[in-house]
Amino acid sequence: MTNVDAPAKAGRREWLALAVLCLPTMLAAVDINVMFLALPHVSEDLGANSTEQLWITDIYGFLISGFLITMGTLGDRIGRRRVLLMGGAAFIVASLLAAYSTSTEMLIASRAVLGIAGAAVTPSVLALIRTMFRDPKQMGAAMGLWGTSLMSGIVLGPVVGGLLLGAFWWGSIFLMAVPIMAVLLIAGPLLLPESRNPDAGRIDLVSVVLSLAAILPVIYGLKDASRNGWGVVPIAIILIGLLSGVLFVYRQGRISNPLLDLTLFNQKALSVAVVLALCAPMFSGGASLMSTLYFQTVEGLTPFRVALWMLVPSIAMIVVGNAAAGASRKILPAFVLAGGGVLAAVGMLLISQVDSGIGMLLVGLTMAFVGGGAVGILSATLIMSSAPPEKAGSAGALSGMLGEFGTALGVAVLGVVGTSVYRSEVDIPGSVPAEAADAARESIAGALPVAAQLGSPVGVELLESARAAFTQGMNVVALVAAVLFAVLAVVAVLGLRQVPPTSGMPMPGGPPPSEEEQAPEAGVRAAS
Repeated sequence: MTNVDAPAKAGRREWLALAVLCLPTMLAAVDINVMFLALPHVSEDLGANSTEQLWITDIYGFLISGFLITMGTLGDRIGRRRVLLMGGAAFIVASLLAAYSTSTEMLIASRAVLGIAGAAVTPSVLALIRTMFRDPKQMGAAMGLWGTSLMSGIVLGPVVGGLLLGAFWWGSIFLMAVPIMAVLLIAGPLLLPESRNPDAGRIDLVSVVLSLAAILPVIYGLKDASRNGWGVVPIAIILIGLLSGVLFVYRQGRISNPLLDLTLFNQKALSVAVVLALCAPMFSGGASLMSTLYFQTVEGLTPFRVALWMLVPSIAMIVVGNAAAGASRKILPAFVLAGGGVLAAVGMLLISQVDSGIGMLLVGLTMAFVGGGAVGILSATLIMSSAPPEKAGSAGALSGMLGEFGTALGVAVLGVVGTSVYRSEVDIPGSVPAEAADAARESIAGALPVAAQLGSPVGVELLESARAAFTQGMNVVALVAAVLFAVLAVVAVLGLRQVPPTSGMPMPGGPPPSEEEQAPEAGVRAAS
């Protein structure tokens, strides 16, 4: 490959631009979970009832999920930088409105706008990274840093939220978005290139409606099932979403300007990476939820102390996740992904043996987070590397949507598994009143206040039984996740064994790798 054919190397400007892009990525991740800590303060101040509380926490994630595909395709058509900056400006306005909300309706509406603005961030950021970093080695490093910012936001959300709520009023958790997005709006036009698909047509509004009708009901139904179990209502809602999804896919294959280009899936590497990007957060989500609840309900830790303990596996995930991205430049990605899956499976096996205490749980979570994080970062890298430049926004939207879907699906499905085990194992003393017994049998969250009201010795007996039953539920969920991660490792090896190391991976729209760049792949194949 000649110097003329070589992909252009990113310079200092591109790396500075990447730092700017990581800021809104981190912020969007922080906003996903920081609201949970503030909810008691909001409820006390604004008088939100239980239904309003659910909408305050969930509307942000709902609308991010629903608008990702639309915003990604919009960026492909009118410009990714333009969509990103529009999203940043909307994020500032909505954050100010949320911080100074005087009613629950105003806060819910502000959170809804924040969700739509957040949906403009992820696909635009990934598309711009794909545009700025054409060299495969630099692309892998850039995606690793992007993954670090995403996971850092998830990790720091509860910690930063706890600190702000300890020092200021609940609205302060929204104000932290203002300076961050201000940096984006100032530095973005100076550092970020504009890019779009020059051949893009008009956005099909019917497809937009169908995409929302597919995603929103499924996410809502899964969340409802995770709270209340699999009843007729959540199943019906999910079926409506799935039917809309079928109609959406049918339409995409028959119009000239689809919202989601189905030809992306013609590439085997991208298709397998999509499966990995969906399944990794799914398997981790349910086990992570059960573990977090275990810290609070069984070990009695406060949410803030739980957040501090969770820094241990989360920081390890960030460090090793980047190391995995680096390793994939010299080792076949299939082997790196399989290694991550096996490590996560071993971690889940350790969690399945937890009886009491937090030592083994932390070790297991660390291994599971590290393995699952490696799969998450590298699968996103493969998705973006496999997509042609003109479809970068659609690919970025797909990557972001898979994470949202996977987490919601894991929390709902594996959460129901854990709840079912709890209900079958909890032993309610005969002297507990019928209504209180029903609440205690429903979940450990219902058993704790009942036990406190009953006092000794009946309350102590109920509490011990509820904690033991919940621990068994967590063990079973972790065991299921261990098996699924092991299967995921096999899928990675079988589906991606032909994909070369990322340093030698030919990127669509660019020249093929040179013989020197392909050498690592040859060495790995010879060794295997």
